[in-house]
Amino acid sequence: FRMALATDTKRQVLSANQRHKTDTGSPEVQIALLSQRLALLQSHFQTHKKDNGSRKGLLTLVAKRRRLLTYLRNTDPERYKVVLQRLGIRR
Repeated sequence: FRMALATDTKRQVLSANQRHKTDTGSPEVQIALLSQRLALLQSHFQTHKKDNGSRKGLLTLVAKRRRLLTYLRNTDPERYKVVLQRLGIRR
């Protein structure tokens, strides 16, 4: 079971976080897309409390986002701070 983002939602997230017009893979974009999927999964768990299979996927996504944030913090602290503020991630 994979909770994918709707195409229009994904397009909005991309346009809001791109560094340039064709950017689809920068850490900022990846972190924003992961954050969007995490929000979707969190709402899923409000109604499906015992869905432990998807919970494992949630933890995997959280770990992936954390690794990307660590990479961004180590390579460019300014971009890191901007991403945290824009997405409202507590760290």
